Amino acid sequence: EALQREGFIWDFEIIEQSPQNILRINLKYGPNGERVVQRIRRISTPGRRVYAHAKNMPHVLQGLGVCILTTNQGVLSNREAKAKNVGGEILCEVW
Repeated sequence: EALQREGFIWDFEIIEQSPQNILRINLKYGPNGERVVQRIRRISTPGRRVYAHAKNMPHVLQGLGVCILTTNQGVLSNREAKAKNVGGEILCEVW
């Protein structure tokens, strides 16, 4: 939902199946067919968790990209987290 609010994807749906559910993401493309999502980089890993405070939230490509964080108020982008003055674990960077 955070990527959809930031304008990187059109829509997503969860297809419930056994043994695992499937997440289908409809990507967004520009007017000339260029990709909106150029790269996704994982930041926190199971062996290394990375946290950020609300006051020193990281910037991705000088504001052109976003960080996705998990906070006590849900999964938010770095812009939303800074506006709500909350910090959390950085999951990934998208640009």
